[in-house]
Formats: sequence, C-alpha cells, structure tokens
Amino acid sequence: MAYKSLSHFVQFLEENQELVRIREFVSPKLEISEVADRMVKNGGKALLFENTGTQFPLLINAFASDRRICMALGISNLADVEADLSRLMKEFLGPKSGFMDKMKMLPRLKEIASWMPKSIGGRGACQEVVMEKPDLTKIPVLTCWPADGGPFITLPAVHTMDPASGTRNLGMYRMQVFSPDMTGMHWHLHKGSARHFHQYREMGKRMPVTVTLGGDPAYTYAATAPLPENLDEYLLAGFLRKKKVELVKCLTNTLEVPADVDFVIEGYIDPAEELILEGPFGDHTGFYSLADYFPRFHVTCITHRKNAIYPTTIVGIPPQEDGWIGKATERIFLMPIRMTVAPEVTDMHMPVEGVFHNLTLVSIKKEYPGQAPKIMSALWGAGQMMFNKIMVVADHEVKLTDYVTLARTISECVDPLTDIHFLRGPVDILDHSSSHYAYGSKMGIDATRKLQQEIDSIPPPAPARGGAGGGVLLPGAGDEVHSPVAGGVARSHGTLRDASIRELFPEIKEIRSDLLSQGISLVIIAVMKTQKQQIRAIASELLQKGHIVDVKFVLFVDDRIDLSSLSQVVWISANNIDPVRDCFHVDHEPGVKYPALCLDATRKSREVDDFHRDWPNVTVMDEGTIHSVDEKWPRLELGPLVLSPSLGYKALNINDGAVSKEGFL
Repeated sequence: MAYKSLSHFVQFLEENQELVRIREFVSPKLEISEVADRMVKNGGKALLFENTGTQFPLLINAFASDRRICMALGISNLADVEADLSRLMKEFLGPKSGFMDKMKMLPRLKEIASWMPKSIGGRGACQEVVMEKPDLTKIPVLTCWPADGGPFITLPAVHTMDPASGTRNLGMYRMQVFSPDMTGMHWHLHKGSARHFHQYREMGKRMPVTVTLGGDPAYTYAATAPLPENLDEYLLAGFLRKKKVELVKCLTNTLEVPADVDFVIEGYIDPAEELILEGPFGDHTGFYSLADYFPRFHVTCITHRKNAIYPTTIVGIPPQEDGWIGKATERIFLMPIRMTVAPEVTDMHMPVEGVFHNLTLVSIKKEYPGQAPKIMSALWGAGQMMFNKIMVVADHEVKLTDYVTLARTISECVDPLTDIHFLRGPVDILDHSSSHYAYGSKMGIDATRKLQQEIDSIPPPAPARGGAGGGVLLPGAGDEVHSPVAGGVARSHGTLRDASIRELFPEIKEIRSDLLSQGISLVIIAVMKTQKQQIRAIASELLQKGHIVDVKFVLFVDDRIDLSSLSQVVWISANNIDPVRDCFHVDHEPGVKYPALCLDATRKSREVDDFHRDWPNVTVMDEGTIHSVDEKWPRLELGPLVLSPSLGYKALNINDGAVSKEGFL
C-alpha cells in the first residue's frame, strides 16, 4: 500500500483506532518526549500533537507497535515482506535451464521496473510552500532529554550523492539545531554519507545535502535500512509500497527528493569548514552519547506541503519506537542474509534490550563441527552486523524469542572454556564501554549441540573446588550432550553456598541465584565497587573457596541495578561490557582454569579501572517535566495517569547531566 502523504497515513491510523489527537498545548521541549515515553512503554497509541506552539502538528509513536509498523509499511504481517522478498530472490538467483525459463522472468522484470524511482518535472507537493527565509525554529523540533545539547531532528531522511558515480545515498542521522539555518550532521564514520563527505573534502568542493521529513512512512523506514552501498534506498521503498517513488529536483541544489514528503530542508556542508561540537544526546542505547565534533549543515531553503505534519521520535531506555523499526529490519533482511551470507541460518532475533547492535540471537541448521563459529565470523563481516557485540548461536529447534528455553540451552550446551569466542574489531561509535572510540571487541557463544569432533577437543576439567565436592558439569569424550529442546534431561546447574558471602564481602549488596533452580546456570551479583581489581578478586575468592560451585556464568553488576528486572540487567550488561576486557576465567592452579565465565558489567572509571573515556549517564527525565506532565495529564485525554518510566531508572544515575561524574554506580 502506498500512502499519498503523511496525512494519509495519519488518517489511516485514526480510522483503525491507532491514533490519539492531543489538543492541549504540550511543549516540544521535554514535555512531548515525556508523554511519548510513557505511552510507548505502556502499549500506547500513535500521538498527534496539534498544539505545538508552531503552525505544524507533530506525529510521534507512529511505528511503536507490531500492528502500526505493519500499517506503516502497508502490509498485514512482517512475514509477508519476508516471503515476498524470498520469492523474488529465488526467482532471480535460481538456475535458468532454458530460453522459456528466462522468458518467464519478463513479467517479474516489468513489476520490478514499476518500483524503480522516477524523476519527474516541475515542482512537487513538498514544494507547495517556500519559506521566505529558512527558519528551523518554525518547526516543532524536540528537545528530548534534560542533558541534550539542544533540540534535535530525529527522523530525517538525509540525501547525499557520491561525487564520482552520482549514486544517491539515503541515511538517517540526528541533527542538532544550532540556529535557524544551521544544524550539526551526526553521521557515523562507517556510513555512506560520511564516505561522500570525505570524497568532497578530497576534491575541495562543497557537498550538497538535502533532508526530507514525512511523506510515505516507507521513505522513513528505507532511510534506516542496512542496504549494501550503491543499492538505492528508494528502490526498497518502491518494493515495500509496490509503487515507484516520484522524485523532484531541489530548488537550491542538484539533489532529488520524493515529491510527496512533508518537509524539504536543502543546504550544503563545506568540508573545509571547522567542525562543530554536537551533543550530548539521549541515544537509543538508553545512555547519553557525549559531545563530539561533526560537520555543520547550512540550510539554504525550506519548503513544505500545505498542512504539513512534522514526524519525529525519541530514543532512550528500551523499549522505544525504534525497537519496532528494528524488528522490521530483522524480518525483512533475514532472507538476504540466508541467500548471500549464511544459508544455514534459520532465524535471527535482536532483543530490544540489546539496542540493535549489542545482542543478536541466531539459530542454524547445524551440519558439521565448527559451524557456529563460522556463522559468527560470516555475520560479523556482513555490513552493519560488524557492530554486533554479543552473538548467541543455537540449533534450529530453539525458539529464539523463548528466552527461558534459550537460557537453559546455553546452560546445557556451552562449555565456557571452549564454546565462547572473542574477536577484536569495529564497534558502534555509540558504544561507551570500549576503551577506544569505535574499536572494541565481540563475543560469540556457541550454544549448539556439540558433535563428536567438538567434544573430543574439550580439555580435561578442573578438579573439584576447595573441598566443595561435586564435579564440573561439562561433557567429556563419549558423553552425550543433552539439550532441553532435544528431549534430554536437564542436569543441576550449579550451587551457591552463600551463607557467609555477605560477611566475607560487605561490598556485595545483593545476589540473585534463583535462576539455578530453573535450569539456568547463572548467578548475578550486585557489588559496590570502590577498589582496583575488586571484581576479579571477589570472583577468585568465590570460586576458589567453593562459595560458587559448577555455575557456568557469574555476572557482576553495580549495586544500583534492580536484580529483580532481568530486562534491566540484560540491557545494562550488554551496554557496559567490552567482552575481551571484561570477561575472564579464574585460575584453579597454573594452567588450569575453573569452567565458569565471569563478566564484569559494572561502570568503568579512571580511578578504579584505568578507563580514560567519559562514562555516560542513562537517559531519565527531570523532576520538573515529570511534574508538569502529571499536572497536564487529565487534559490530554489519554486515560488514567501513566507514571513516568524515568522514576524506575533514576537510581542508576549518581548525578545530573550527561556524564557520570565522581563516585560509582
């Protein structure tokens, strides 16, 4: 389904009881973010704020449900797109035995041609109104979180062009508004537009850039899609909407944009110009990304439709609206991964707690030894999957969204000494835990059932610990490895002898060991960290003195973490570890290690960890805004008061602002 405009999509949402109009004035500075955060975390509807202090209404939370992301893409189910793309790729990549087989492709080629973007003459609806003087302050741009550097455009489709080939690139990069006619352009160094920027700099030329907002939601999605370079994002948009995108020429530069978008912001970046300090910004990791230097985008013209709607979003502690966009990507791009990278992959899932790049779950049809590490390497080398930090590979019978069964499978099938693989390489620039900007490490966990060759390679286990008794729970040569999904009988998954732990270690504030009784070999320990090497010292004492026996994973977090919320534990831990640095084994004796993986997911600091980057705070709303929205809530017509999600996360910060200062989480 192709939407004629963003207004058309809004109308469709409203007709299907998926939208609430808010007529009360709600400020774009923090208040709209607070309302949106309450709604997205509680299954709320899309919100159209009609009184923004500007002439333009604002749409937010438009994608934030399974139903609405499908409505945005004009489909009934994400599986429909996956199946359609699968058929298309098989038709074109499959063998053609003769002339008639090739002739049968002609109708399909004609259909694909109907999705190709097309340039048209004249002006488009997006150019119905030309601002006499471009002024971004006339648009209700959000200031999302209290420590943000200013207002940010958060759903821009940024158009650039390769100066050599003329190939268009469409990306989504936040834009901090510095003045009525200037923003920052926060493109990451790995992105296509950043590469274009470097090409223009080498040529000594100004770089034309145009930003669009609104129009068919397929345009917004296409700007986020992890497409290979030189594949036009508007071809993907055409495929999704089953209708070509019609493009018109900008008024003040040579780029082309969809004729039916709501806003067009034209301009340029001068690569010779001094960069500007941009940020901080409450980012999709749930932490602030801190201030850094990025190019200046100068606005030369702003045009818009009559009755334009400004689309926006917020990111922060998951779940947020971007989680559903990520779910669409997970489904749409599974088949291309199978067809071009790893045909044995049967499913892939990125939990929202992993904020896209931190945690990926994969299932495979395993046929030979070493296949799981092979898949890890293949996926880490595939496009934006290079940013993944933790990858778990399981057998195809495991349902990846059944986290309990998956955790039990990991507990059954993983030998922490041999089945966990580490690699150094590029990481997302938003990863705050790596010791170096954009460079860190990854961890792959092989949770597949082991074949005989893999079992034979397992070294002999460490002896029983310090009088604790009991053998390690690892398969030896000739042992059958049982998995819950294979009908095997689950074994004991460890023991915590914690009677005297609190007396020995007063810095341990809480221990969660109840998962052991559920067949999950994990103990979580909350520590008030104040000394160097403290986590490793505690881990060594606990294992060597037999306080922890036969547990495969011991996770250390800060004492402010709510251990009752596994969602919070996973989100914080995946953000806070650099695997090579923070995962370790304890020596039983020289050359022999305990078969338990210890993970240090605490906050890192200069004083204790010799960590020399600033550590960010998590994104929570300030008390004044929470109180203001509480007071306005009855007039918003959103039902009974929904409390601020920030109230449950404030304890994670030790101070206000974007940077975590002195002290420890």
